[in-house]
Amino acid sequence: MDNGPVRKANDSEINKEKNKGKSKEINRGIKTYQNLEKDPGFELLKRTISGNTGFNCEYYKEAHFKRRINVRVRATNSESYGAYLKLLKKDPEEYEFLLDALTVNVSEFFRNPETFRIIEKDVVPSLVTNRSGLFIRSIRIWSAGCAAGEEAYSLAILLHRTLKNDFNKYRIRIIGTDIDIQSLEKAKKGIYNENSLKNLDPGTKERYFFKQGDNYQVIDEVKNITQFKRHDLISDPRIDHFDLIVCRNVMIYFKKEIQEQLQLSFYRALEKGGFFIIGKSETLLDTASSFFRSYNTRERLYIKEI
Repeated sequence: MDNGPVRKANDSEINKEKNKGKSKEINRGIKTYQNLEKDPGFELLKRTISGNTGFNCEYYKEAHFKRRINVRVRATNSESYGAYLKLLKKDPEEYEFLLDALTVNVSEFFRNPETFRIIEKDVVPSLVTNRSGLFIRSIRIWSAGCAAGEEAYSLAILLHRTLKNDFNKYRIRIIGTDIDIQSLEKAKKGIYNENSLKNLDPGTKERYFFKQGDNYQVIDEVKNITQFKRHDLISDPRIDHFDLIVCRNVMIYFKKEIQEQLQLSFYRALEKGGFFIIGKSETLLDTASSFFRSYNTRERLYIKEI
C-alpha cells in the first residue's frame, strides 16, 4: 500500500523540535535543582561520604560543598540525594568521580603571573641571601593544595633561574601536598599539555621542558628538588620548618573557623622571616592577621617576623 511521498521537515520544524527537547531538558534540570534544595537526604549523604572516603564534609562551607556534590548528582541523572546514595552503594567507582568533583583542581604554570613576578623579584632573592652564609644552605618550600604540581614546579623553575650556576650549592626541597591521589600521580610524572604552559615564554618552555608527543615533560633538574605526597591540611600532622609556604585558593572553601586554624598552623610551620602567600580572594582572619606582617597586600604576601 502506497503511503504517499515522505516530506522532509523544513528548518523551522527541525528547530521547533530541537527547542522542545531543550525545554524538556531545562525543565528537568530546574525540577532536579528544586528537589535538591528541599532534599532532607543531604546530611545522610555527607555522613556516608565521610565514612567511606575519609573526606571530612563538615569542614567545608555548605553552599560550596552542595554545589560540588550537585555536579555529580546531575551528571548521573539522580533525582535526589537518596537516589545518588543508592548509586554510590551500587557503583563504588562513582566515589572516584565524586572526589574529583569535590577537590577543585584548577591550576597551570605561573598561574597569576604577577604573583610569581613578586616571588622572583623579592621572595627568592631574600631566601637565597638568608641562607648564603650558612654551612648548610637549605631552602624549604611548601606548595599546599598543589593540585597536579604546576605551582610547585613553577617555584622550582624560579629558584633554578635565580641561582644559575650556584643552584647545586643549595639543598632545596619543594614539597607539594594535596588530598587528591590522581592529581598527585600526575604531579609526580611531571607531564603536561600545552594549555598548562600557556603563561610561559618560549625560552622558559624550551629550557625547562622537553617535548613528548603532544605534551611536555619537566626536566630532571626541576623534578629532582620536588616531592609530592598526600596530606590533609586539617587532620594530618603539621609539616614544619619552611622558608616559604604557598596556599592559594584552598582555604576559601573551608568554614571560617577552619580557615583561621589553618592560618595559625601555617604560621607555626614557617621559620622566622619566612613568607606566606594566599589567594587573592582570601584574607587573614582575626588572630592570624596579628601574627603576620603584610609584605605585599595586593599579592596577599605576608612575612613571619617573630
